[in-house]
Formats: sequence, structure tokens, C-alpha cells
Amino acid sequence: MSDARLSVLKTYKLYVGGKFPRSESGRVYEVTDSKQNWLANAPLSSRKDARDAVVAARKAFGGWSGATAYNRGQILYRVAEMLEGRREQYVREVAGAEGLSKSKAAEQVDAAIDRWVWYAGWTDKIAQVTGGGNPVAGPFFNLSSPEPTGVVAVLAPQESSFLGLVSVVAPVIATGNTAVVVASEKSPLPALSLGEVLATSDLPGGVVNILSGRTAEIAAPLAAHQDVNAIDLAGADEALAKELEIAAADNLKRVLRPQPVDDWSATPGTDRMTAFLETKTVWHPTGSLGASGSAY
Repeated sequence: MSDARLSVLKTYKLYVGGKFPRSESGRVYEVTDSKQNWLANAPLSSRKDARDAVVAARKAFGGWSGATAYNRGQILYRVAEMLEGRREQYVREVAGAEGLSKSKAAEQVDAAIDRWVWYAGWTDKIAQVTGGGNPVAGPFFNLSSPEPTGVVAVLAPQESSFLGLVSVVAPVIATGNTAVVVASEKSPLPALSLGEVLATSDLPGGVVNILSGRTAEIAAPLAAHQDVNAIDLAGADEALAKELEIAAADNLKRVLRPQPVDDWSATPGTDRMTAFLETKTVWHPTGSLGASGSAY
């Protein structure tokens, strides 16, 4: 009896609205490793795919932003748990995508899993850091609290296909935003596989939507889209970033310009969370108690 068997090649798909569609255009493009060996065909997303992803993200925004911070933290931690169980798969994919040794790829994957845990812990703490009571002259309570800005388009870093991706996506959703993510153009496979983990991690469909293809082609309609509230240009070069920033100005999107990152595994801080938060300030009269003028 022969032990030979047919190879089962994986068909990578987009992740939109909690489902795994092919690009509506039917297009694909070849993904190769650092030695130009063929790895897989990835969907080549169209403008229609980008618009569909925005619709899914907007539909999910109310429920996700209205969930308790504690619940969001539980779900982000669940993502880390699921990734831990599929660690070897991601080590292989990151090694192939970025031309790394198995040990170096394992370091990247472990750091990405830890990054999910990091942001899971921040979901119910960021409000205390960025909000609070403000001293004012007068008998008022003056309270500021952060709120998510809405639908955020995220251009994932081109070179760090998994750790960099997680580092820009996790802070967006940790604070209650929903995301439309454009994966690394040359190394999209770890991002597309991440969709399979998100789909089984209690994350509501539409909170994260993952597109692959030509970054400039997908980013242009997202930057100009009237229902996208913010855009992270991490994966754009200088020329593309300038073009997208101009398009984003039409509906006053928040824009996070590309930031040079020497080491994605370094402690990230809170900047990427606060970049996509709005501050709501509420005034309320304290009221007076009797002729003494004391107040509560």
C-alpha cells in the first residue's frame, strides 16, 4: 500500500463580516517567499470588496463599542489563546512570508500572541488613563471620558507581516473601534490566516475585516470613503501616505501617518489606542445643600 497522498493546497480567502468570501472580482495574485518560491494565491481585493468591508465594520460598530470593556478584554485574550494553540502553523507561515529561520519566526509569533494579551489588559484601564474629573471654577462636576472614533481603515506594515499587523489592529479594536485591514501586499498569508482565528474567538463578525491585494488600490477608496472615520497609514510609503491624507481630509478623518518602527516587539505604549479615541466631556451641576453653601 502506497503512503503517497495528494497535496492539499490551502485556498486563502478574505475575511469580511465574519465570513470568508473570495474577491468579488474573482482575481488572485501569486504570493512568493523571500527566494521567489511560490507559496499560494491570495485574493486580489477590489474597490467593491473595500466598500463591503466598510459596510460590515459599520454594522458591527454599535454592538462592539457598546460592549463592556471587560468583555472586549476577554475576547482579545481568547484570540491569544487560539493563536497559542495554532502557534506552529503561524511559525511556518511567518518564516515563509518573511524569510526568517524557524527560531526567529517563533520569536515574532510569540511576541504577537503576547501583544494580544497586552491589549486585552488595557481595555478596561485606558479610560482611567485618558479620562477623569477636571477641576473647574464653579459648582459643577466636569468629567471627560474616551469614546471610540468609529470605523478605522488600517494599512498593515509591509515588512512585519504578523507581529506588525497585530500591533496595529489590536489597539484599534481594544478601544471599541471596528477595523478594515489591508494586509501586507507582499506577505498577506499570515493576515489572512488570522481571520480564521478571529472567526473562532468570540469576536463578533465585522469587528475586524481583512483584505489582501495591492495596498494603493484598496487604500484609495477607503481613504475617500465617507463612512470611514479614521485611517492608520502604517503600511503606506511616503508618496502614498500624502495622497491618502489628502483624500481623507474630505470628511475630516483622523489620520495616523506612518511612524518609523525599529522593533515591533518593543513595548508599544498607549499611543495607538489614544490615536483613535475621541474625548467626551460632560458638565453637571453639583447642587447646593442649605444656606451654608456646601455642595455635593
